[in-house]
Amino acid sequence: MRRRVAILGSTGSIGTQALDVIGRHPDEFEVVGLAAGRNVELLGEQARRFAVRTTSAATDGPAGLHRVAAQTGADVVLAATDGSVAFEAIFAAVERGIDVAVANKELIVAAGALLVEAGRRSGSRLLPVDSEHSAIFQCLSGEEPSSVAAIVLTASGGPFRRMPREAMERADLAQALAHPTWRMGTKNTIDSATMMNKGLEVIEASRLFGIGGERIHIVVHPQSVVHGFVVFSDGSVKSQLGAPDMRVPIGYALAYPKRLRSPGDSARASSPAFSQAGVLKLLGAKDGQESLSYDFEPPDPARFPCIALAYEALAAGGTQPAVLSAANEVAVGAFVEGKISFGRIPDVIEGTMTRMSPGESTLAGVRRADEKARKTAGEIVKSMERRTG
Repeated sequence: MRRRVAILGSTGSIGTQALDVIGRHPDEFEVVGLAAGRNVELLGEQARRFAVRTTSAATDGPAGLHRVAAQTGADVVLAATDGSVAFEAIFAAVERGIDVAVANKELIVAAGALLVEAGRRSGSRLLPVDSEHSAIFQCLSGEEPSSVAAIVLTASGGPFRRMPREAMERADLAQALAHPTWRMGTKNTIDSATMMNKGLEVIEASRLFGIGGERIHIVVHPQSVVHGFVVFSDGSVKSQLGAPDMRVPIGYALAYPKRLRSPGDSARASSPAFSQAGVLKLLGAKDGQESLSYDFEPPDPARFPCIALAYEALAAGGTQPAVLSAANEVAVGAFVEGKISFGRIPDVIEGTMTRMSPGESTLAGVRRADEKARKTAGEIVKSMERRTG
């Protein structure tokens, strides 16, 4: 039987790549629901292409998201929206025992502990889509949780890995969006430039895998081929490698526990004609490249203060991760709109966290913290505009 898939955020970067994966494997998947924001023209095209009866746009509000996630008979829901707009819809799916492929950082950062507990009660599986968490998920398969000593997440370093700090703080939007490796939406690309994406991923890893922040580490790996490591108590290290293509972890999550047969060289790996060059290409080599090397280095905390803010929010607990996430959304939005400079993004986040204390970690508490953090961050942005105007 084909696996029935509903997608929240179908017109975004992850959503469109997911539909590309599904389109390549029509015998494996059936799309039963699509939810998008305001790009109703593309939503209509997607619905016609995949013969989808149930769709929702921003004008339908929370009820439309709930309908797509929980009332379409989906086997798996891809949570690919930005922000907190789909929280209730995703919780509704989990409470019904529907698997959720998670591509929404804000969801796990703000309410991950609650979602994991809801999944335990219902039998819903939370399947990570982020390449790093997919890597850790695969490395942990078949392993005893008690044998895990540490988790290591890799980071590309973004477009500013070698840019002087002073120049980075004055960077414009085009520079921040010039990611050297990954194709992502605006929000995630800016988060990569500040390395807040990696801070958020530390919190995600803690929630998804039950590991304390002190045992989760980050290394910068500009080749973006090694996606994560797990260090075990006996000193062994497992890692997962793959091309920097989000369709790979998307397909793994949607088809889990089955692996899809991808077109191209990887599908011919068992063929006698599969060459050494084909092996190197799978490991990130360019055409004609005869050898490979990978680089790893620690991130610079002075140039990327968002990482420390994320660890601080995780340690504080309660609703503080939700505050961090909401403030970051407001700050990134303000930068994209030209209201603040790139270098002020962490200042907005830190200022918001300083003004708010951790609250009760319930879904209602998370919602209240999210709302208050957005308001507080907005006030900080306005004060910055006045000083620079």
